[in-house]
Amino acid sequence: MRLVVPDDLDGARCDRAIAILSEVSRSAARKAIDAGDATRDGQRLRPSNAVAAGDVLEVTISTAAVPIEAEEVAFSVAYEDDDLVVIDKPAGLVVHPGAGTSSGTLANGLLARYDSAAELGEERRWGIVHRLDRDTSGLLIVAKTAEAFDALQDDLRAREVKRRYLALASGRFDSATGTIEAPVGRDPANRTRMAVIATGRPARTHYRRLATWEDGDATLLSVELETGRTHQIRVHLQAIDHPVVGDPVYGPKGTVAGDPGRTWLHATELVFDHPSESGEVTVTAPLPEDLVASLQQIGPPSSGTFPG
Repeated sequence: MRLVVPDDLDGARCDRAIAILSEVSRSAARKAIDAGDATRDGQRLRPSNAVAAGDVLEVTISTAAVPIEAEEVAFSVAYEDDDLVVIDKPAGLVVHPGAGTSSGTLANGLLARYDSAAELGEERRWGIVHRLDRDTSGLLIVAKTAEAFDALQDDLRAREVKRRYLALASGRFDSATGTIEAPVGRDPANRTRMAVIATGRPARTHYRRLATWEDGDATLLSVELETGRTHQIRVHLQAIDHPVVGDPVYGPKGTVAGDPGRTWLHATELVFDHPSESGEVTVTAPLPEDLVASLQQIGPPSSGTFPG
């Protein structure tokens, strides 16, 4: 994969920078470096080498213990052309293979449906341009060519891809709109979680209130990511005491109305420039049945409306 070092990692050790940019552990980054699978300008890197803002690193990180195989995996397609496909991912589907997971992922399913996935290979994540958490449903982009993958990755880094979500958050929001700006990084007390920490990467989330209920237990939000940190929406909403309903890691404790039994988060719209430079593409995905049912369970909102 190609990684471009951002300004906030200027001067960082390359093992730290690769771990952050690839969203892997420091040891996984170190293993890739030691194996000679991390280069800058064609030169092998050492773990202690410093990187500079704008550096382009070529890195191959093994995400699966064994080579993954093609297998039929259920997912629907919201948009497709010769250069890319936009997947409408169901909740519960893991996107990438990882530790202990080498089958049943979206990557396995892409290998079964598209020859391009095998051609792009693990180096370009089988064409998967960005991620969604396992229990988040909705849209994500998969490239069919190396050129499309690289162009879309560049646009993501430049914050030129608009990603909008629907989220059911606990509690009542006094403001109709708002922005959460707080750095997100690995929780020092629990490395499997993310948290708002001073040493994290800059992160910004915008939200707009769509519907509220009289009892004030929940608020439906339209959320737009300006950055794309791991668990960003979930962590940011928890940080302002409005965690996402149904979130097993960051969510509210106890029984909450409308809990669908999984994280109430759906990637509902993508807007991006087509990598062929043919113009802007907008793709939308309706709410899945389980989230529609959860809103119906709560009942009509006292203000605003909700889809479905």
